[in-house]
Amino acid sequence: MTITTGDTLPDASVLTMTPDGPKSVEIAGKLKGRTVVIFGLPGAYTGTCTTAHVPSFIRTMPQLMDKGVDEVICIAVNDPFVMKAWGDATGAIDAGITMLADAEATFTKAIGMDFSAPPVGFVNRSKRYAMLVKDGVVTILNEEPSPGQCDISGGETLLDAMD
Repeated sequence: MTITTGDTLPDASVLTMTPDGPKSVEIAGKLKGRTVVIFGLPGAYTGTCTTAHVPSFIRTMPQLMDKGVDEVICIAVNDPFVMKAWGDATGAIDAGITMLADAEATFTKAIGMDFSAPPVGFVNRSKRYAMLVKDGVVTILNEEPSPGQCDISGGETLLDAMD
């Protein structure tokens, strides 16, 4: 079942890259008592993800923080090595975006945002979405109808919805 506005996000373990290597991160720990933006996308280094989705959150980081967001998290079904390299390459990490790897699609499947498109090599990948989460509860959810689009799920659209 796909997560909807008003739902509490399920806990799941994802991975982050640290100087000592990959480290497990519990989603629930990132959300408790905090206001967090989570945006998910089909994959690191892919076209729309690199040229539109991540840049939209880099551009809106200051305004999101001004509106009380504690953290902006990018989640993709990739490994933590790729997410770290991609975060460095795009400037997302320098902008303050937390890059998390949902390597086994555990979180993505738990919120019903997984899809597969074998002809292009996508199996159990994440749909494109952005959500505002307050203390674990989804207050805004913007899901794209197609993985190649980035209008509804962009940083600017989420920021406008927060007004």
